[in-house]
Amino acid sequence: MKNRYILYTIIFLMGCTGYAQSQTNRSYTLEDCISIALENNLDLKSTNLLANSAKVNYQQSKANLLPSINGNFNLGVNDGRSIDPFTNDFINQELTFSNAGLSLDMTIFNGFRLLNTAKQNRLNKKASDLEIEAAQQDLILSVTLAYLQVLNARDVLELTKARLETTKEQLKIQEGFYENESGNPADYADILGQIANDETSILVSGSSLNNAKLNLIRLLNLEEEVTLDTDGLILDFEKYNLSADNVYKEALQHLATFKARELRIEAAKKGVSVAKSQFTPEIALFGGINTNYSSAAQLFNATGTSIIQTGDFVTVDGQDLLVMTEQTAFAAERISFRDQLDNNLNTVVGVAVNVPLFNGFRAKNNVALEKIRVEESVLELERTYIDIKNNIAQVHFDMEAVYKRHESLEKQVLAYQESYRINDIRFKNGVSNFLNYITSKNNLDNAKVNLANAKYEYLLRVKVLDYYRGTVN
Repeated sequence: MKNRYILYTIIFLMGCTGYAQSQTNRSYTLEDCISIALENNLDLKSTNLLANSAKVNYQQSKANLLPSINGNFNLGVNDGRSIDPFTNDFINQELTFSNAGLSLDMTIFNGFRLLNTAKQNRLNKKASDLEIEAAQQDLILSVTLAYLQVLNARDVLELTKARLETTKEQLKIQEGFYENESGNPADYADILGQIANDETSILVSGSSLNNAKLNLIRLLNLEEEVTLDTDGLILDFEKYNLSADNVYKEALQHLATFKARELRIEAAKKGVSVAKSQFTPEIALFGGINTNYSSAAQLFNATGTSIIQTGDFVTVDGQDLLVMTEQTAFAAERISFRDQLDNNLNTVVGVAVNVPLFNGFRAKNNVALEKIRVEESVLELERTYIDIKNNIAQVHFDMEAVYKRHESLEKQVLAYQESYRINDIRFKNGVSNFLNYITSKNNLDNAKVNLANAKYEYLLRVKVLDYYRGTVN
């Protein structure tokens, strides 16, 4: 029974280990990498945050068109000489006081500043949304290029490993000659040197592959090593039929960058209108309702009358008579908090007009600055047109050049394959020397590496052109 539990435990741990390895060694397709990058990339997240800020600014600018309503309430205790808020008389006693109010402010007219600000922020919001789209397009291109660079580095590494294996096979043959003292000892030493050279090439290629993977991991914002799944990846190596002008025309229609720049210009123009509103009077409506309470406030209620001496007298027939008067008696009664709030209620309503007469040319200079921003936005759009057009032309030229180079390298590989085949046979039969053999071998290996690099250089430039056309996905 004990052994059975041990067996179950081992099977369970092996299953967990296999699951963990399958999770860690997950393979990523190009589509997987693009999806992960769109979700994790930090630069894209920053762009999203800027767009969210633009959205909040737009919502606030719309809310600024609404009236401003504020309420206030306070309650306090004052001890010593103070003014009774109920009677406005000076008193010297402990006093509990309270004030409450509700105010409303509403801008009627201010040169359409609030309205134009809302329109400007709406345009900025649209531009930010398009900039997110442009950032996503840039990220998709970057991930695609990084993915292809990993494939390129991986293929080059495989070629360098294959070169080393071929050299090792030749070393086995030369070892027999060397041990039997039937070959040229220098050939054996040269092959050992060639193996060291091939091993160095593997290290360099491995470093290039690692750097390419690190670049891809940075774009994906992952912590684990990336293993590529290229089973469903189709890399068509066909001649590109579109001209640079055709690509540029499609870029004008599909790239979000152009549309975002155009909206920035419109937003800057609205900024000029906002600045001009500083020259116009501002008309606002205000109103309010207020009340207060004082613990010193009292009511005096009549409780009855009595006859009292006034201290005066009159003389009648030589006799002094006291003067009496009727006096009303009062009893003090505190006024309740609620009654005071009702009794002390007051309202105010009015119109305020603010006419700008002189503000140190602030308004004039603000308008001038906004006009400069419009010109800067126009120049930025023109610069974008020129840069993208020149980039397309340069990439298209490089693409055609590398395509022609690829065709030449294909021919070169075929020629060097035949040369290597012949020299390999001659060298193995002792007809040719090692120098001819290693020269033809290196020529073939270098031609294969150059051909692989040319292939991916071409594909990279095709992807860049597809990006400008808006077809990278």
